[in-house]
Amino acid sequence: MLTAQTTTREQLVRNAAESASTLREHADWSEENRRIHDKSVQVLADAGLFRMRAPAQYGGHQSDTRTLYEVAVELGRADGSAAWTASVYWIPTWMAGLFPDGAQAEVFSTPDVRICGTLSPTGTAAPADGGIVVDGRWGFITGALHAHWQLIVAVLIGADSEPMPVMALVPMEDLTVVDDWYTSGLKGTGSVTTAAQGVFVPQERVMPLGAVLQGQSASQANEGQTIYRAPLLPVAAASSVGPVVGMAKGAMDAFLARLPERKITYTSYERQSDAALTHLQVADAAIRIDEAEFHAHRLTAQVDAKAAEGSEWTLPERVRARADMGAVCRLAKEAVDILNTASGASSIRLDVPIQRFQRDVQAVNLHALMHPDTNAELYGRVLCGLEPNTLYV
Repeated sequence: MLTAQTTTREQLVRNAAESASTLREHADWSEENRRIHDKSVQVLADAGLFRMRAPAQYGGHQSDTRTLYEVAVELGRADGSAAWTASVYWIPTWMAGLFPDGAQAEVFSTPDVRICGTLSPTGTAAPADGGIVVDGRWGFITGALHAHWQLIVAVLIGADSEPMPVMALVPMEDLTVVDDWYTSGLKGTGSVTTAAQGVFVPQERVMPLGAVLQGQSASQANEGQTIYRAPLLPVAAASSVGPVVGMAKGAMDAFLARLPERKITYTSYERQSDAALTHLQVADAAIRIDEAEFHAHRLTAQVDAKAAEGSEWTLPERVRARADMGAVCRLAKEAVDILNTASGASSIRLDVPIQRFQRDVQAVNLHALMHPDTNAELYGRVLCGLEPNTLYV
């Protein structure tokens, strides 16, 4: 058994920044082939980034969410798809740490194990001797093509009990991959559909979905560990905002890199950088990125502080976590939209990176759990004294 890692936040962020050149180099290939390039996956593994949310007893870093955020920002500046995929792996990896120790020993026996997953209960399960048998299909499974395991959600239907959603750890070789990822944004994530037909899952690799949502651990080894003292949705929210801010910063990088050589056609401006309009656009985008960072910092700070304290989450705190995530998405998209609009017709060429950032950040904003309007409505609903209309808080 490996001992806890001592890699610091600064080292992991530095590793991420050093990985960026490889991600940037292969971003176009990833888009064209609808999956992360193998070299990009390898550089992230070599940087230790797939171990950030793995248990310490299996060589994991057990990084806090502020570290996840800062690492993902560096990745997102280079390639939104690679950053998104890494952040999606972090969430099921954390969830796997809630499972019984025997299941963890099996899963984390793979170095730099990659776990994909979903929270959508689009499968069914039946009781079986020693476990369950699962059938179903799960869509939008980011990183499935490079994953070793998938966390699936299915509704367990027994003869003598009420239907209950459960979460199960399933090896990827037990699932069928459906190559259906043809999209306009986040094309490189390979977020394909997976399917199961009569797949047996031992009981040790099954947990009630409700327990996972509440962060209730079945692990003795991880009991009391700081990163496991939080409910799932705030953890997932804090784990997801880094790529989005990174995309906005990447768009700013791409815009400023082209600025010295651009003029504004059909005007007297020989240099776009001389135009007052450009100054206003850049400032507006920069301020929105700053505002997005505020919400990301507040979110990660709260998740990490409450985990350190081991204190209970109130309902207003839970829904504000989702509201902060939605605000990051909205503000980052607004910043990228401003910069994209200011980039001129030449920016629609596929070899100009800003168009990729624009499509990727748009795709994130459409995600059901990331959508700014959905999260703002939930926050306002609770502030108005109503109960949440979702279990995902």
